[in-house]
Amino acid sequence: MEKIASFTIDHLKLKPGVYVSRRDRVGAETITTFDLRMTSPNEEPVMNTAEIHTIEHLGATFLRNHPVYKDKTIYFGPMGCRTGFYLLLAGELESEDIVPLMVEMFEFIRDFHDEVPGASPKDCGNYLDMNLGMANFLADRYLKNVLYDIRKDRLVYPE
Repeated sequence: MEKIASFTIDHLKLKPGVYVSRRDRVGAETITTFDLRMTSPNEEPVMNTAEIHTIEHLGATFLRNHPVYKDKTIYFGPMGCRTGFYLLLAGELESEDIVPLMVEMFEFIRDFHDEVPGASPKDCGNYLDMNLGMANFLADRYLKNVLYDIRKDRLVYPE
């Protein structure tokens, strides 16, 4: 069986960044999948499920209400390895194209101090598994360590 594309990336060289993971054609539309890598794989501790779940709720809410990207957002959710998130957007996009959107989204997450949208038993299947304080902290860390002064090597997968 062939390896899928995401398993061909050298995770020993991969650093936090914003990467194009793949592009797929669906009819006439291109869907771009982004790898929003927040921690260094196999080097740093992974994120816990509570903060990942909180970032997922806040990020999805932000994206699906964004004036420009709400109709282009296909999916936002965590990686199984808990080192980041996948973002699927309609359009043939590059990593550089979404950095301003990611800054805006992670500032929203960093600065959010209210009731987490969808964190109720009626709206979510695991509503108690939330950690807003850690979500705020991790969003701030990603902004300061990656997004605010993103380098070219954090926009293209390592060779």
